[in-house]
Amino acid sequence: MPQTPQQIETTPITTDRIVIVGAGLAALYAALHLAPRPVLMISPDPLGEGASSAWAQGGVAAAMRDPDSPDSHSSDTLAAGAGTVDAAVAARVTREARDHILDLTRLGTPFDRDKNGGYVLSREAAHSYARVVRVKGDQAGAEIMRALIAEVAATPSVQVLEGVLASGLETTGSSVSGKTVTGVWVEPAAGGKAPVLINAPAVLLAGGGSGGLYKLTTNPPRIRGQVIGMAARAGAMIADAEFVQFHPTAIDMGEDPAPLATEALRGEGAVLVNADGHRFMTDVHPDAELAPRDVVARAIYAETQAGRKPALDTRQAIGAAIKTQFLAVAEACARAGLDPEVHTIPVAAAAHYHMGGIAVNAEGRASLQNLWVCGEASSTGLHGANRLASNGLLEALVYGRICARDIANAVPDAMGSARVELTFTGTGTYPDPQAVEALRACMTQNVGVLRDATGLEKALHQIASLEATHAPCPSFTNMTATATLITAAALMRQESRGAHCRLDFPETKGDTGQRSRLTLTEALKLRQRYE
Repeated sequence: MPQTPQQIETTPITTDRIVIVGAGLAALYAALHLAPRPVLMISPDPLGEGASSAWAQGGVAAAMRDPDSPDSHSSDTLAAGAGTVDAAVAARVTREARDHILDLTRLGTPFDRDKNGGYVLSREAAHSYARVVRVKGDQAGAEIMRALIAEVAATPSVQVLEGVLASGLETTGSSVSGKTVTGVWVEPAAGGKAPVLINAPAVLLAGGGSGGLYKLTTNPPRIRGQVIGMAARAGAMIADAEFVQFHPTAIDMGEDPAPLATEALRGEGAVLVNADGHRFMTDVHPDAELAPRDVVARAIYAETQAGRKPALDTRQAIGAAIKTQFLAVAEACARAGLDPEVHTIPVAAAAHYHMGGIAVNAEGRASLQNLWVCGEASSTGLHGANRLASNGLLEALVYGRICARDIANAVPDAMGSARVELTFTGTGTYPDPQAVEALRACMTQNVGVLRDATGLEKALHQIASLEATHAPCPSFTNMTATATLITAAALMRQESRGAHCRLDFPETKGDTGQRSRLTLTEALKLRQRYE
C-alpha cells in the first residue's frame, strides 16, 4: 500500500534481514538478542545520537536486594498507573528486572557500586524502596547505550543504516481480512530524495515516543511521534494515546529541548520551592517531592501559571556533590550561568514520556501481522495512566528481549543474508519547520498538563488544518496522525486519571479504569467534526 506517488516509481529492495526501525536501547538490545540472525537497523542519526534512551538520567528500576521484591515493585507500578496498568504485565516485567541488570553488567555497563561491590540504588517518586540502579548519578542512559553500541559494533549479524528515516509501512490484505506488514519505506533523514521500499520478513518498531510533538519537551529533536504515526496510518491499533507524562523538573532555561533535572535529585533530598522560598509540595501531597509524577507536574505547572517561578533546591541536600555525581544537571546549569551550590534550579513541567503507543500483546506483537513493537513506541499495559519513574528503560529491555525471541520463533532463519545497499533518487519531501513548530505549539497550548473540551476541539481543528496545508509529506503526516490520536483519545476520556487531567471532568471514574483503544480511522472521524 504505497504512501506517496513518488514511492511507486522506485524499485523495491528485498532482504531476508529482520528490519528494526530505531536505534535506542530497545532496538539495540533486541538486535543483540536476535543474533546471529541477520538484522537491519534503520537509524536517522549516528548510533548513540538522537535517541531518548541516551538522554535517560535516573536509571533502571529493579528490586535488587531485600527487603525489596518484584512484588513490591509491581505494587508500586500498579499504584502509580492509576487503575489502568495490566497487572500480569507489571508482574512479568518486575520479575525479570534483576536479570536484565545482570545482563547489562555482563555487557559492560558500569553501574555505580558501593565499597562492597553492591549496586548503588536511588529512590525515586512513588517507589517504596530505593531500587533505581544508576550510573555516575545521572548518566545511566548514556552509559547503557555506550555498552550496547560497542556490543552491536562487534556483532557481524547486525547491519546499521545511519542517516536513514523510516516514513511508512507497506502492507497487504485489508482491515476486514487482516493486514500483514511486508516492508518499510525509508528516505534520507536529511530529506530531499524519494523514499525506497525495503521488503522484509518481519519489522520491529523501536523508534521512540511522542514527547517532541510538544513545544516544551525533554525529548531529542527527532522524537515526534513518527513511528506511532506510521503504524497508525497502516491500520495498527493504538492504546492509551491520551496518557502523556509531563516530567516535573525540566530545567527552565530556554533550551529546546529542555535539559532534565533527574528525579534522583529529589530522591537524594532536593526540595521544590517557589520564588518566595516556600516548599509548596508539602501542601499538596503526603510524599511531597516524591509524590507520583502527575501530582508533582501539576503542582509545578500551577506555580508557573501563578508566576511564582518554581525551582529545585539542591543546595542543602546535595551541595557541591551535584557537580561530580550528577554531571548532566551540572553541565546544563553551567550553560545557563547557574551554580547549583549557590542558586536554585528553575524548573517547568515538560512533555517527557508517552505511556500510550502501538498496542501489543504479551509477546510484543501489534495488531498487524509481521509487526512487533518495543520501547516507548509500544503500549504494553505496564505504565497505565502514569508511568512509575525509571520503568521506561526497564520496559524497553524486557520487551526488547521478548520481541527478539518471538520474532526468532516466528520467522524462518536466514543466516548469511547480504547487506542492504540503498541508493536514493528522485525528489522527496521534508517537513516544513514552521509547520512542525506550529503543531508543537498547538499541542502544548491545548493538549498539555491541563486539558478541557474547548482546547482539545481547537487542537483537532488546528491539526487538521496543518495537515491539509502541508501534505503530502509522509514524515509530517506521521506526526499529525499521532497528534490526532493523542487529542482524540483525550477528548473521549471524560474523566481525570493519572497524567490525563481534564478541567471540565476533574473526577476519576472509579479506582479501576478502562484502557483506551483507538484506530486512526476512528480518530479522524472524530476530528472531522471540528475541521
